[in-house]
Amino acid sequence: MTTRADHRYTGYRYPAEVIATAVWLNFRFPLSLRMVEEMLAARGILVSYETVRQWGLKFGRDIADQLRRRAPQRGDKWHLDEVVLTIAGKKQYLWRAVDRDGFVLDVLVQSRRDAKAAKRLLCKLLKKQGRTPRVLVTDKLKSYAAAKRAIMPEVEHRQHKGLNNRAENSHQPTRRCERQMKRFKSPRQVQRFLSIHDPINNLFHLRRDSRPASDYRTARAQAFATWAEVVGAPLVAA
Repeated sequence: MTTRADHRYTGYRYPAEVIATAVWLNFRFPLSLRMVEEMLAARGILVSYETVRQWGLKFGRDIADQLRRRAPQRGDKWHLDEVVLTIAGKKQYLWRAVDRDGFVLDVLVQSRRDAKAAKRLLCKLLKKQGRTPRVLVTDKLKSYAAAKRAIMPEVEHRQHKGLNNRAENSHQPTRRCERQMKRFKSPRQVQRFLSIHDPINNLFHLRRDSRPASDYRTARAQAFATWAEVVGAPLVAA
């Protein structure tokens, strides 16, 4: 096991390959921290689940930011949707935007489901994406229409529940993570976790159903190569 010289890992007991693999397992798959601990133990790496959590907080943000900067420009058809999360006994709303290919553009956890909350999401999207979409697709929640009229009145808006399956399906990984984590503890935790989770999953969102197996394997190999370049180390082999 060899490690490239990288100042981010200076002073750590474990090499970069181990830390990178722990972060990848934590955010790429719906696993509990104890599951990640056990998977590393199967590779002969003895590390506690609390250490895995600390590595995720320490390195995950930087990795996600680098992946986000490297990502190509996403599609100009945006799908928006919101889903209810129960956090500490209170309802919160996870607002999510994806493009036509299912890549997550951004998420925002808010306590409201009104026009003001929808405006905050649109403003955040415009700032991050640097452009307006060609088409906006939402369900029939009136808050979307009010926010769209105020912020991007020239954009075509399609409101139909059947057209918005792309955004609704994008909530599924979050639901699986929520179950493994025994519910999220706070809105801040959700926002922090998903801001790391989504860029990592975008990298490995390869649309297997729409390409030959050889093309899929090539794209997957490129994703692993990009990951190794960003984190400064390859994944640990089983």
